[in-house]
Order: sequence, then structure tokens, then C-alpha cells
Amino acid sequence: MAGFVLAATALAASPCAGEEAISYVVTGDAILNPLTGGRGDATRGAVLMSDRHRSLCTLCHAGPFPDPHLHGTLAPDLTGVGARLSEGQIRLRVTDMRRLMPNTIMPSYYRIVDEEDRRIAAGWRGKPILAGADIEDIVAYLATLKG
Repeated sequence: MAGFVLAATALAASPCAGEEAISYVVTGDAILNPLTGGRGDATRGAVLMSDRHRSLCTLCHAGPFPDPHLHGTLAPDLTGVGARLSEGQIRLRVTDMRRLMPNTIMPSYYRIVDEEDRRIAAGWRGKPILAGADIEDIVAYLATLKG
């Protein structure tokens, strides 16, 4: 499958306000290169994964995370995801799952959606849900989940 170049910008809603626009290449079912020029921190990624107010991951996914009674069952269990998917495959799924499954209910955490889309709250239009550094931290953590 041919690669596609997409541009994304992290704006004021993210902890990395003012982050430069970052282009990334989708190759097959993966984004092979980190969004931030470096690998993320798995420890920060674990904290972010469990933060139901920022990443929202455990609203839909179960896995080896704290408070299992609060885990969702709408999406695949993430236990062992690092053994099933490469870092690049995880990165694309977190960045913009709609590239792989257009009808998914999973948010595109880094894709900037059309600012005219009225389904997006006004305060979030033109802004990603997570900064590139946040996504890299989540990727680093999920890649450690081998068993």
C-alpha cells in the first residue's frame, strides 16, 4: 500500500501548546516514525492510559491497568497488544484509527478534524485530543504489554 503524508498540529488544548506542525507518513497500517522525533516514556504512558479524563482509553478498553472494575468492554482488550502489533501499528491506531476503520467509534487522538464539524464541541475544533508527546508515551507503554 502506498504511503500517505498527513499534517497534524497540536494546539492550545494540549500540554505542548504551540507545538510545530508535524507531518507523518502512513505506510500500510502503521506510522513508522515517532510524531515527536523521539521515543515516548512508558511510565508517563501508563499514567496517561489510566487517566479517564485525558486519554479516555479505559472508558472503552480493558487491560492490565488499575481499577479493572472501571474498564470498558466496547473495544479490544489491550492485554498483550505489544506482542500483536508493532509500535508503528499502535501509533497509527492511536493517532487516527479512522484511517483503518472509517466507522470506528474510537476517537482520532491526533487528527485535526474539519473545524466546521458541529459534532465537535467548539472548544475542541481545530485541536487534537492529545499532543504528539502524549501519543508517543502511550505507544511506548502499550509496546511493553507483551503478555
